[in-house]
Amino acid sequence: MEVLSPYKEATDVILEAGGEPLKLCYQCGTCTAVCPWNLVRSFPVRRIIHEAQLGATDFGSEDVWACATCGACVQRCPRGVEIIDIMRAMRRAVVSLGIGIVSDALRISAKNIAGVGNPLGEEPEKRADWAKELGVKRFTPGTEILYFPCCVPAYDPDAKRISQATATVLSKLGIDFGILGSEEKCCGEAIRKAGHEDTFQSLAQSNIAAFNDNDVKTVVVSSPHCYHAFKNEYPELGGKFQVLHITQYLASLIDQGKLNFSKEIKKKVIYSDPCYLGRHNGIYDEPRKVLQSIPGLELMEFPDSNEDALCCGGGGGRIWMDTPKGERFSDIRVEQAIEKGAEIIALACPYCFLNYRDSVLSMDKTEAIEVKDIAELVAEAMTGL
Repeated sequence: MEVLSPYKEATDVILEAGGEPLKLCYQCGTCTAVCPWNLVRSFPVRRIIHEAQLGATDFGSEDVWACATCGACVQRCPRGVEIIDIMRAMRRAVVSLGIGIVSDALRISAKNIAGVGNPLGEEPEKRADWAKELGVKRFTPGTEILYFPCCVPAYDPDAKRISQATATVLSKLGIDFGILGSEEKCCGEAIRKAGHEDTFQSLAQSNIAAFNDNDVKTVVVSSPHCYHAFKNEYPELGGKFQVLHITQYLASLIDQGKLNFSKEIKKKVIYSDPCYLGRHNGIYDEPRKVLQSIPGLELMEFPDSNEDALCCGGGGGRIWMDTPKGERFSDIRVEQAIEKGAEIIALACPYCFLNYRDSVLSMDKTEAIEVKDIAELVAEAMTGL
């Protein structure tokens, strides 16, 4: 891969790093108008792009790192400008040239991912520890499904609920599945959006080699970010396999009459669309189908849902950055959910899980509302756990 020269003009660097869409922008301001940041503070997307066009980017500005890559601006841009690619290119310029400011939290996470294959800095040998008490087998050639949980449900003590519930459901259904444990590494989607292209390439090649060596045909994931990377980014690097988000897989089993529930969940549940499942990949119906199939569950909707859903704030590497209280999108969502009378916020993304969990805790709303992954609700309705 070509090393970016520190002597190039800023605009040339951004263009080389993937910012070609800069040339399409005619400064209409739609991107700024729809950016969720403007719900909590000013974030002038249009100005940032204009400065990049002129070669006047302020790489020392925190604005370079604000974009959560939710896709709202791209969805509405009249010129089809891939603004996320521009933001990624600007960050890549910062990383490659060693200019600007990178938050300590992001820098540490990037170092951990490059060094041990996960943002938490945990030992690769512990990646499968979440599954020890569940009897989950190691994936071997011939196994039907590879379950890839994502770094967060693999290592985070609280988020392990997601991977454990998913494995419980698959086991209860008699699905032939396995995991690769220490052979897995971070999918690399978010660190790529944070400008670390070389790290992404290394992670992708490692995962593709592990999948190919084990003759993986179908991957089921808990994270929309893993889904996006495996489905949309890995193929250009030689990674070709079927990829399903767990909600897609469960919805297909419901359609086939293979997934049935034995327990009612008499709760008001509101579903939050993850950006990388919804806007980025058009998956809106399957999570709702799964929830609507659970007996007793009353499914509610946020004021803005589906393609208009508000981002939790965790995309684009922001899950590893500090967001001041009062600027957290997930706080807004928690307030909306409580106002609607919901008892549970249902999620389909580990990043959303972390942000909503932290919002509920920091807002002291633990008595008012719960945060659960859809897999947890399915496991509860199937097994009574």
